[in-house]
Amino acid sequence: MKRIVWALAAVASSLAFTGSALAQIPDYVAKAVADPGRAEDAKNDGRRKAAELAAFSGAKAGDRVLELIPGGGYFTRVFSKVVGPKGRVYAVWPMEYDESSDKVKAIAAEYGNVDLLAQPAAKLTAPQPVDVVFTSQNYHDYPDKFMGPTDLKVLNAAVFAVLKPGGVYLIVDHSAELGSGLRDTETLHRIDETTVKQQVIAAGFEYVGEIDVLRNRADDRKSNVFNPAIRGRTDQFVYEFRKPLK
Repeated sequence: MKRIVWALAAVASSLAFTGSALAQIPDYVAKAVADPGRAEDAKNDGRRKAAELAAFSGAKAGDRVLELIPGGGYFTRVFSKVVGPKGRVYAVWPMEYDESSDKVKAIAAEYGNVDLLAQPAAKLTAPQPVDVVFTSQNYHDYPDKFMGPTDLKVLNAAVFAVLKPGGVYLIVDHSAELGSGLRDTETLHRIDETTVKQQVIAAGFEYVGEIDVLRNRADDRKSNVFNPAIRGRTDQFVYEFRKPLK
């Protein structure tokens, strides 16, 4: 009975977020985003929406969050403060990735609840089951040559395995033209959001909802995301999925 009540409450909470914006940012998320340690990151909050995405993930004190390819640690710092000293953040760095993980190593050294996990892209694991798996602008990388390539079926199955029942899988990425599938992942660094939804649901997840805080309908989705004309302003989808309780 308790599981049923929890599941209904969790779904209701997530669905309340679906739409243009969150009704309210929880105080603990606002406090995490205001962490003095992320003063430089805060300059990008207007476009990256750290508070909104952290709140949408549902992560809370004591949770375990696995972040795929954390880049410079923009979200790592936020999740570290959200989950607090009793929680854990696993920052997963694929060995195939073409950038240095030094920034994340520094964050792991500074924040006592962050662990940097270097592992093959196709062999995602975690030391213990997690509550949230989060990835921002990196899902599209996995099927590219420099990442193996890694079959997205393999990635999604691994994510499913590391999540607790009822756990959240939150994907943020640059939108490609609808119907393009994986065509633009390597050239434009974009992916068809309908393909992502189909892939993740096929892996056994339930689609919960989305928020459009990173949408830009003026983006025609035809340009490379690093093109100065659109960089930092691409149309991005934010999808939340959940691993069923049973």
